[in-house]
Amino acid sequence: MSGKLKILLANPRGFCAGVERAIEIVERALKKHGAPVYVRHEIVHNKRVVETLRAKGAVFVEEVDDIPDGVVTVFSAHGVSDAVEIEARDRQLPVIDATCPLVTRVHHEGRNHSGKGREVLLIGHAGHPEVEGTRGRIPGGVSVISTLDDVAGLSVADPDNLAYVTQTTLSVDDTRDIIDALRERFPKIHGPDLKDICYATQNRQQAVRDLCRQIDLLLVIGAANSSNSNRLRVIGQESGIPSYLIDDADSFDPDWLEHVQTVGVTAGASAPEELTRELISRLGQYGDVTVEELAGVSENMHFKLPRELA
Repeated sequence: MSGKLKILLANPRGFCAGVERAIEIVERALKKHGAPVYVRHEIVHNKRVVETLRAKGAVFVEEVDDIPDGVVTVFSAHGVSDAVEIEARDRQLPVIDATCPLVTRVHHEGRNHSGKGREVLLIGHAGHPEVEGTRGRIPGGVSVISTLDDVAGLSVADPDNLAYVTQTTLSVDDTRDIIDALRERFPKIHGPDLKDICYATQNRQQAVRDLCRQIDLLLVIGAANSSNSNRLRVIGQESGIPSYLIDDADSFDPDWLEHVQTVGVTAGASAPEELTRELISRLGQYGDVTVEELAGVSENMHFKLPRELA
């Protein structure tokens, strides 16, 4: 296409405080200890972030078994199970934990409920690193609930002695129907306050809803394995807007611009702002571009670094 193309940027978008903290932990560990620093799993779900840190000397591995003896080790922002932590401790690996503090709070809540004898349910996506880490932090195990059908088919030991926690990358809106169904079936179930929902997830989703009222096409920058990025794309689709999740500008297909005058752009919580700038530059190849950033919630959350690096 050629002609005028308006780009509206969602606000907020991109990095949240937990992601910024995790990346800073790896960078500071490299400066303090030198390369290599080993990281179990992707520090966050973004290829550009991982590649940038790898170029500085970070080595990303899947399991603790893959880490040589005595090497500084970082646990990703998604958190790990007790078993992973114990394995690293048994090997006396010098560990720096980059788990997002909001994820850690969910671990504490789950353990607290378990300590009071409650059976714990976890609302989230089975197989997601955060969910697997949380499952492994709560004594007695948990049942993962992803759908309303899961609620209907749930078998529990004591319906009056239940609690639930949620994956942090799900918003109030994502979990509302499931929580309502749980409360209807188990009126005495215990659950977290709304303040315990991840602020960044909620803010980014609301920003996309606001954006979708004004656009013809939605582009979400984020990884295919990023839960929060996928949800942003789904929100666009639910709003009736053609919506695509792309890794970067190279993943953009100009055919999507047919009959489009206004493009909405947002980014998942693990996507660096440079990817947004590169996408705007790419869109500029297909028309006379104007860029406008929407007003939105101002985020000033900041999490402390671990004691070893502060």
